[in-house]
Amino acid sequence: MISTMTEILIVWFVALMLGVPLYATMGLAALAFVFFAGITPQIVPQKIAQAANSFPLLAAPLFILMGNIMNSGGITDRIFAFATACVGWLRGGLCHANILASVIFAGMSGSAVADAGGVGTLEIKAMKDEGYDAETAAAITAASATIGPIIPPSLPMVIYGVSADVSIGGLFLAGVIPGLLMAGALMAMVTWIATKRNLPRHPFPGLRDLWVAYKRAHWALMTPVILFGGMMLGYFTPTEAAGVATVYSLVLGLFVYKEFDFRDLPRIAVDTVETTGVVLALVMTASALGWCLSLSRIPQTLGPQIVDLVGNPLVFLLVVNLLLLFVGCFMEALAAMLILIPILTPAAGQFGIDPIQFGLIFVLNLMIGTVTPPVGVVLFVTAKVANITFAAMSRAIVPWLVPLLAVLIAVTLWPPLTTWLPKLVMGR
Repeated sequence: MISTMTEILIVWFVALMLGVPLYATMGLAALAFVFFAGITPQIVPQKIAQAANSFPLLAAPLFILMGNIMNSGGITDRIFAFATACVGWLRGGLCHANILASVIFAGMSGSAVADAGGVGTLEIKAMKDEGYDAETAAAITAASATIGPIIPPSLPMVIYGVSADVSIGGLFLAGVIPGLLMAGALMAMVTWIATKRNLPRHPFPGLRDLWVAYKRAHWALMTPVILFGGMMLGYFTPTEAAGVATVYSLVLGLFVYKEFDFRDLPRIAVDTVETTGVVLALVMTASALGWCLSLSRIPQTLGPQIVDLVGNPLVFLLVVNLLLLFVGCFMEALAAMLILIPILTPAAGQFGIDPIQFGLIFVLNLMIGTVTPPVGVVLFVTAKVANITFAAMSRAIVPWLVPLLAVLIAVTLWPPLTTWLPKLVMGR
C-alpha cells in the first residue's frame, strides 16, 4: 500500500503543478487509492461527509462571518482611532497605531487577510495622508496582519486543531504570548526606523481625548474580552465563542454604532458562504486523503525514519521551520497545513515535542509565509490596497520579516512561551 500511495501522491503533486484545484486533486487522489487498493469507492464520500460532521469545525464559518460583519459595521475605524490616540504621539506614531490596531483586531477576526483588507485599508490611507510612502505603509500593515491568526481567536488554529486532534482552546491560549511578542518586536523595529528616518508623530492627545477615543471604541474593544473571558471562565467553548462573537458584532453594527444595514446582509452572507465553501471543501477532501495516508501507513513509516535521520528534537524543529518557511513562499497556508499535518505531527510526537508548541510553530511559520513572495496572499491584498506593484511590495516587506523570524526562533527554542499559559489555565 505504501508504494501505491506514493505513486498516487506523485501524480497528485503533478496535478497541483498543472493548476488543478487543490480540493479536486485531493479527492481524486483518495478515489485512486481506494480503487488500486481494492477498497470499495463508497468509503471516500463517507469519509468526506464524516469530516464535515465536526463541532469544532463550525467555528470556521462563524469566524469568517464575524470578520465580514465587523468590516461593514463601523468597528474597524473606531479601533484604529483608539490605537492612534494611545500611541500616535510616539515617533512614527501611525506605524505604532497600525500594530496596536492589529493586536486588538486579532482578538476579533483571527484572520490575516481580514486584518489586511479591513482595518488595513484605514491604516494605509491614514499613513499615506500623513506623508508616509506607500511601500512603508503597506509593509507595516502586512507584517502586523500576521498577528491576527496568532492571538485568539484564530481560524488557522481551528483548522490545525481539527486536523491534528489538538485542543483548540489550548492552541488559542498558546498564541497569546507569541502574538504580543510579535507586536513588541515590530514596534521595536518601528522605533529604530522612526528615529533613523525622523518619522512624524502626533502631539500627545491628553487624557480627555484618550477617554473620548476609548468611549467611541468601548463596545468594539469588549469583543476580545468577552470572547477570551468567556472561554477561560468556561461559559462557552471556542466554537460557541465564534457564535457569540458573530451575534455580538451584528448587534454592534445594527443597534450600537448603527453603521450596518440589513440590506448588507445578503452580500455578507454570499461572501461568507463562498469563503466557507472553499475552506470546507479543502478540509473535507484532505480528511479523506489523510485517511488514505493513515491506511497506507506512510506517516507511521516516515515518522520513525525522520526520528532516526534527525536524531534531535531541536534539529527536527529547525528542519520543520525551514521546510514550512519554504512551503509558505509557494503555497497558501491552509493548503500547506492540510498536506503537511499528517506527515509532520507524528514525527513531532515521537520526539516528545509538546503538541501545543508544535501547533503554534506550525501556524506561525505559515502566517509568515503569507507575507513572503511569490505567493504571499497578504502581500497581494496590501499591494492592492496601497496601489503599488507586487514587486515593490515584495521589496518593502523584507526588513519587517526580521522581527517576525526573531519571535519564531524564540518560540522554537523556549517552549514555555507557548506552553506556560495553557498549563496555567487548563492544566495541560
